[in-house]
Amino acid sequence: MPRSATHSSPFVEPGKLTLRGRLLVRLSGLLLVLILLCLVALAGPTGVITGTNRTLITGVLFAAGCGLIFSILYLVQNHLLDLLGQIRTWARNLREGRYSDPIPTPVDNSCAGLADDLNRLGSRLRIPTASGTGLPGTREPESASLQVLYEVVSSINTAHGLDDLLNRFLFTLKRITAAQAAVIWLAYHPNRLELGTSSGIDESLIMPERTDVRRCLYERAMTEGKIWIDKNLDKCEKIAGRPFFDKQDIALASVPMRYRGNIVGVINLFLDKDRIEHIESMKPLLNSAGHHLSTAIERSRSDEETHKHLISEERTRIAHELHDSLAQTLASIRYQVRVLDETMHQGDESTTWQQLERIENSLDEANTELRELISNFRAPVSGRGLIGAIEQTVSQYRSETGIKTYLQKEWAVDNLPSETEIQILRIIQEALWNIRKHSEAKTVRIMLRHRFDHKYHILIEDDGIGFRETAHGSPGEHVGLTIMRERASRIGGKLRVESELGEGTRVVLEFTDPKPQGGKA
Repeated sequence: MPRSATHSSPFVEPGKLTLRGRLLVRLSGLLLVLILLCLVALAGPTGVITGTNRTLITGVLFAAGCGLIFSILYLVQNHLLDLLGQIRTWARNLREGRYSDPIPTPVDNSCAGLADDLNRLGSRLRIPTASGTGLPGTREPESASLQVLYEVVSSINTAHGLDDLLNRFLFTLKRITAAQAAVIWLAYHPNRLELGTSSGIDESLIMPERTDVRRCLYERAMTEGKIWIDKNLDKCEKIAGRPFFDKQDIALASVPMRYRGNIVGVINLFLDKDRIEHIESMKPLLNSAGHHLSTAIERSRSDEETHKHLISEERTRIAHELHDSLAQTLASIRYQVRVLDETMHQGDESTTWQQLERIENSLDEANTELRELISNFRAPVSGRGLIGAIEQTVSQYRSETGIKTYLQKEWAVDNLPSETEIQILRIIQEALWNIRKHSEAKTVRIMLRHRFDHKYHILIEDDGIGFRETAHGSPGEHVGLTIMRERASRIGGKLRVESELGEGTRVVLEFTDPKPQGGKA
């Protein structure tokens, strides 16, 4: 049949009606049968048609109508529905890249011409691949590249940690490219890459001491900043002193990984030489895969650095809390034990029992602080409120040291955030401890002031011997002052320490009203 005839009328075969014509004939016959049935029914029992003849004619017309209906259903099923199902299967295979599954062409079907046309269309869409290479040809459909890229990205997104990320990516890329081996190098130092992970290669060839071999594998891709192809490994094998693989026809493709314009690593793919011939069509895909991996690596490193920073901050906070709470209480107990020793040598039994009771109370306080630190890592403020906690601290300090300690309050605030209250209490406790340890003071005054311009002012001063901070002791002796300043900074405030020899010491904390958080936690 000439191709033009098939194209112009794909539903026609020589010597036969079209499918449309055959359906019209049968539908016309069915309509005629229905009309005749209606006429027979209207004739009634008194008409020209007797009852016996009417029954016979009705049966014949009914049988003819059923036959026509069956014939119509057969035509629709055999010539339309079956073919539509085959076309649907063909389209699904075409979408999945299986171009070699044609539509079966029926011999006596009126739509055989349509099936033939669709099969010809499928053959034109069939894209040749590199024979026997397993790599896509130069005209690979975009959907196939997207599918490969989807697998690569999926392997990255399902990874847990940097090592798992590299291993999953390497396994996926090695399988997709059918590589004999693969290596990922990462830039931990400028102009020098370190081994991230490898598969299929003897790692003794690329150990850290084999610097020349390493540079041979990644240097050109790193310096050129583009995919570099070595059609043989002769140069690198000469440096290594032995072959990399038992097979001799192995080539190397090196893919640089870029992140924000910088080379952060190189991927080595060891491929058969017949596969490397077709690597050109894979370059956009490899570049995209390298970009996705470099982004994931930098994200993983950033997450790791953030995690380390958070751990460091938490450790610093724990150290500060221990220094300002439990450490001070234990130091206080040590001081009380020393007083107890002196009292026992003096033989004053009444004072001895009083001192023992103080030590017992201090141990109870230490136990309470330790439990609260363990349970919720908060200073014991929330139960009593900030003012209550300060009053208890002052009362205990006055009782333990015998120093006249005065608390002046111009403070009507009860909605400070709990974190702010903790920092204020710890600053006051540290200041009092420093007075006890260094000042030889007789009197201490603590003043809390809240002004109407939302400014807070806290003063702790003593009449002790004072000091010159610039000339005072070793750096370790200023740990307490450093912690106090850090605590003030956390609440957006400033801490000043003013002192002169023989003039006592003033610790001043000033900060602005933070936004209320609905009261104390």
